[in-house]
Amino acid sequence: MKNKETIRQGLTKDELIQGFRKLGIVEGMILEVHSSLKSFGYVIGGAQAVVDALMDVVGYEGTLVMPLQSGDNTEPSYWVNPPIDCSLWSRVRAETPAFSPRETDIRNMGAVVNNFRRRQGVYFSYHPNSAFVAYGKYAKLICSDHPLNYSLSDRSPLGKLIQLKTFVLLLGVGYDSCTGMHLAEYRSKVRPVILQGGRIEENGSSKWVKFIDLALDSDEFNEPGRIMEENDVVRKILIGKSECRLFFLKHAVDITTDYLQKKHG
Repeated sequence: MKNKETIRQGLTKDELIQGFRKLGIVEGMILEVHSSLKSFGYVIGGAQAVVDALMDVVGYEGTLVMPLQSGDNTEPSYWVNPPIDCSLWSRVRAETPAFSPRETDIRNMGAVVNNFRRRQGVYFSYHPNSAFVAYGKYAKLICSDHPLNYSLSDRSPLGKLIQLKTFVLLLGVGYDSCTGMHLAEYRSKVRPVILQGGRIEENGSSKWVKFIDLALDSDEFNEPGRIMEENDVVRKILIGKSECRLFFLKHAVDITTDYLQKKHG
């Protein structure tokens, strides 16, 4: 049996707070947060410490927002990672549990958002595969009235985040993890329309619903991110071992919209 390397350094909540403030986060800020807990190295207190630090930094007048995307509650005929045999499509639609903000599996979203969604006082938007969880001054406003169709358009919580002058915080993840940049795909009008699906709870019963959306592709977001960094609109520092970035959501959406229109227009 191999001996694992001894942990010799641990990042504390106070050190996280210092790092967040050095990055430029201030009280009252509205943040759309995407994170990889592992990217920091060892954090004493784990995801709880990260969430506590974020809450302390933005304070009572600030707002934290994180996506609750559930890839398992989507139309199975579109699955590619991995794909699922067509003989199982109808069974998946019939047996997938209805979306539940606190219980639905959101694998690949990270430990930080899983801790965040268990906190007292958080609000949820309701969508089978593109929901959000938020805490703070504008949380209820942001999470209200999430449309089923065109789930990440200007009519979604993302449109409200733009109006509220939100910043994006990437903690050890790339631009392809930035949910807010999906708004550019709707504004650029370069993506094909598809018939999406998911299971929801409605009037006390569970049902599979179909809705209209776009064929979204976050793989193209890294190039607009590079352009943003060249234009010096991204603040970037290391906190522990994690490369952390802070930028204005509107800048990201505008630059990504322009990029997609030039590339696909």
